[in-house]
Amino acid sequence: MAKSVTGPEIERLIQILARLPGLGPRSARRAALHLIKKKESLLEPLAVAARDAAEHVRLCSTCGNVDSADPCTICTDPRRDAATLVVVEDVSDLWALERASAINCRYHVLGGTLSPLDGIGPDDLNISALIDRITQAGSSVAEVIIAVNATVEGQTTAHYITDRLEGVDIKITRLAHGVPVGGELDYLDEGTLSAAIKSRSDF
Repeated sequence: MAKSVTGPEIERLIQILARLPGLGPRSARRAALHLIKKKESLLEPLAVAARDAAEHVRLCSTCGNVDSADPCTICTDPRRDAATLVVVEDVSDLWALERASAINCRYHVLGGTLSPLDGIGPDDLNISALIDRITQAGSSVAEVIIAVNATVEGQTTAHYITDRLEGVDIKITRLAHGVPVGGELDYLDEGTLSAAIKSRSDF
């Protein structure tokens, strides 16, 4: 067994950093060392920011977004199109759409996708709240855009939501799948090319 060359405080920092997505033990050690070397400019502000986030950030009870307010700033923004609701898997997907500034709407975060193999069923996701939000009296939702990933789990989740909304008088759409902007056909996989052909539009 390798002998530790650092104190318990540093080891604890490394272990916590190693739990972050994309960081393994080696990357976590490098990140921890960098933080320690830049203690005043990085480590201490990070500790304060993390403490503030832990105290104030929460999940929006309406859409599932993370914010310091509940309902979140997106849900309470009167300039948003309340008739359009974009359904995403995770908050990171919501952030990606917001960065693109492609649509000025409201959102609903599912918190994942259906995955029977992993034991994730409808009750483990934010699906019932979505259905209630759309079907409740006085709802202004006219279109639901299902913006889940083009994976087996994502498509299974999309079909489940569509089935749950059968008979509800709303428009249900999904993101187009196919050739990305700037993409070259030779570099695309067969599934993407097939989706692009099936989703072709008038020129």
